[in-house]
Amino acid sequence: MSARSQKSREFTGRHMLLTILGFFGVVIGVNVTMATLASTSWTGLVVENTYVASQQFNEKAKEGRAQAALGWTGKLTIASGTVRYALSDAAGKSVPLHGVKVLFRHPAYETEDKAITLASGPEQAFSARHTPRDGVWIVEIDADAGLAEPYRDVRRIMISKGAIQ
Repeated sequence: MSARSQKSREFTGRHMLLTILGFFGVVIGVNVTMATLASTSWTGLVVENTYVASQQFNEKAKEGRAQAALGWTGKLTIASGTVRYALSDAAGKSVPLHGVKVLFRHPAYETEDKAITLASGPEQAFSARHTPRDGVWIVEIDADAGLAEPYRDVRRIMISKGAIQ
């Protein structure tokens, strides 16, 4: 029978120091990474002044109800690099428009926002060349139909391969 002696490894102060430095290094590294990502992405700003926005809420809700009572339906199409918008009344007839402005807002990154003005085309459809990149978009459409305020159409859409899904 042979006697083997194993040398026991001691946990020294150096090991403890390296463990603590490694732990806090990982924690600090993750915090710096997350703070950098947070500061370079969406600001979280929804409105400039929440107090003013709250004061305007009832008026905007009233305008929205009046607009919904018209029974108009907007048709937005995005395909082949062209954005088209047309408005029809409750009977399905085209509503004559004088101008259409469209704002593509990315829900997370303000730097991706793009405003375009559509030009008049056949059959009261307005269009412009624009291809939003694939992903989720909030589209705000202001159509001048001769009312006191523009007809406002806000949608959340999904773009895939250059077209609305």
